[in-house]
Amino acid sequence: MPRSLAAPFAIALTIAALPAAPQESSDSQTIERITREGTERSQVHRTFTHFVDTVGPRLTASPAYKAAAEWSRDQLSSWGLKDARLEAWEFGRGWQLDQFTLEMVEPRYMPLVGYPEGWSASMAQEITATPVYAGGASAEQLAAMRGTLKGAIVMAQPAMSSFVREDRGQPTDPGYVVPAPTQRGQSPGARGGRSGASPQQLLREAGPAVVLRTSRGEHGTMFVLGRDQGANALPSVIVAAEHYNMLVRMVTAGLPVKVRVNLKTRYLDDDKNGYNVLAEIPGQHATLKDEVVMIGAHLDSWHSAPGATDNADGAAVVLEATRILSAIGVKPHRTIRIALWGGEEEGLLGSREYVRRHLAGDANAAARDRFSVYFNMDPGTGPIYGWFLQGQDNARSVMDGWLAPLSTIGARKNVPDSIGNTDHLSFTAIGLPAFNPIQDYVDYDVRTHHTNVDTYERVREADLKQAAIVMATFAYQAAMRTEKFPRPAALPSR
Repeated sequence: MPRSLAAPFAIALTIAALPAAPQESSDSQTIERITREGTERSQVHRTFTHFVDTVGPRLTASPAYKAAAEWSRDQLSSWGLKDARLEAWEFGRGWQLDQFTLEMVEPRYMPLVGYPEGWSASMAQEITATPVYAGGASAEQLAAMRGTLKGAIVMAQPAMSSFVREDRGQPTDPGYVVPAPTQRGQSPGARGGRSGASPQQLLREAGPAVVLRTSRGEHGTMFVLGRDQGANALPSVIVAAEHYNMLVRMVTAGLPVKVRVNLKTRYLDDDKNGYNVLAEIPGQHATLKDEVVMIGAHLDSWHSAPGATDNADGAAVVLEATRILSAIGVKPHRTIRIALWGGEEEGLLGSREYVRRHLAGDANAAARDRFSVYFNMDPGTGPIYGWFLQGQDNARSVMDGWLAPLSTIGARKNVPDSIGNTDHLSFTAIGLPAFNPIQDYVDYDVRTHHTNVDTYERVREADLKQAAIVMATFAYQAAMRTEKFPRPAALPSR
């Protein structure tokens, strides 16, 4: 099991008196109470285990996601938070996997490691056949193969040789260098032929029984995503690269290979909503109570694993942070609002819809003015070392002052860098301050992020406890600050 790079630590029950930034003061007594509650009476592991084991994968618009959302709402209400609720927004049809078989039956029997892509169509029937290899074929070549592709098991990609073998860097390490932006060009296989049709379109039109694709993960790791292709959907399976490569070698060598595949899926049309979970600890100050500090994480996951690090741990941490604050009876000046988002994996959909409804545009100008700051938790696992400041220089002294007392439980430093691809961007897009923490990334990009092995074993209970204490502390400090959190100097470039 991957372990945190940080040395094991016992969470301190008394916060050391460390200097805060000059502009900020820390409420050491309340921070000590937060730490004690989060250490001695923590429920974060229970919450995490419920998401991972009891519920399992939480694909947006699935019954499992709805069950996790309703359970979270009920927990928040039982902990004394106010107005715990689900807020619906239109998503589209859900999807469910009912049955799946993938095995080589000739020239020898061998179970193959694979997993259907999300929103894959169902196969008409089980098929046992020699796969047709079309990896790297141009549009013209696919058009010529049309007759052999119909009703076949089609291997649609070349053998995989470019594996994901490097995780992102750790921004709090002394030697960290900000990576250069990647350039993504169009691959040669994406070009159309004379007819203008793409290889993907020609493959759909040929009508294969099922399409097999490979993954860039190795050691049986598969990155399994998916999207609703509507009427164009084909039965589609991601195969572990080592097994996919073996099939490519055998088929192209002319060996007598036969593979059996069966795939049964369902589209779920009864409830096409996504759901966000919301609740709050009301503000108590006469003039500041209507201002809002938010903490949140996305609750949805992909479907090939229970999404332990993406993002059952984040959802469990923000739930625990609000439980801690409620349990110790804080009376914040500002309202502290928690949000668990749906649809993050499909494009930050839940948080974007929340911002559109409640914060964006002229009609929400007053609400936007009352908004203070949003703290999100998503990419990575392990303890919180600090925060990405999103290039917001005027936030550094505030965030540094709040982080300093938490050095006794593993906090290190905040960094000016930005991080993308998660829900805080829905807020920064309209000029509001929003941040995501720095955690561990060892084996995250290579092994767990969006894969079939994002499981319980990837997460440590001690790290969940530490992260919940940090999140609760930042929410409390922001809620008690005399002024609203500093705004970014200007809208970020889009």
